[in-house]
Amino acid sequence: MKITTILFDLDGTLIDTNELIIASYLHTLEKFYPGKYQREHVLPFMGPTLSEAFSTVDPEQVDDMIAEYRAFNVANHDAFVKEFPGVFETIQALREKGYKLAIVTTKRLDVAMMGLRLTKMDSFFDTVIALDHVTKVKPDPEPILKALEQLGSSPSEAMMVGDNLHDILGGKNAGVLTAGVAWSAKGRDHIAEQNPDYILEEMPDLLTILG
Repeated sequence: MKITTILFDLDGTLIDTNELIIASYLHTLEKFYPGKYQREHVLPFMGPTLSEAFSTVDPEQVDDMIAEYRAFNVANHDAFVKEFPGVFETIQALREKGYKLAIVTTKRLDVAMMGLRLTKMDSFFDTVIALDHVTKVKPDPEPILKALEQLGSSPSEAMMVGDNLHDILGGKNAGVLTAGVAWSAKGRDHIAEQNPDYILEEMPDLLTILG
């Protein structure tokens, strides 16, 4: 069946929040555990929810660490965030060609919308499925299936595009095609190991794949 519907992860896929996320984790961990954590320690936290990531550090202080992270993240958001090269033009072209487009993210809706508005892409998407809308997050298929339901699309006509294991595995669990992005913060090899149906070297590659 022809692909009519494209679902996108947000952070690390459409918008470059990598340095913001890393800085937010390092700020938080430095406050709670001075001198203990460096950049390489927080790269594995890219992808999981804040709750999942901080639970591996200290299950007793998860809520306090999330609050500290979010305060820093929101305060510094606009100084760090930008879209990846070729993203705006590709999303705009997909919109003009009539594709149904959605965001499926593990962020809260309000922060996700900050990124979309900052990069002027908020008008391109038919729906945004965020942390607020689901009981289970990627790689569980729930958020992807919820997006498809809202768009009136079936898995057989959809593709999930992301930069992380959670996106690719979530897409497979939902029965949609998957595309990994080579600009993942964890590196191209990481995304290749997840065996997506496609790997995008740059976002305009998506237009070529869709024909």
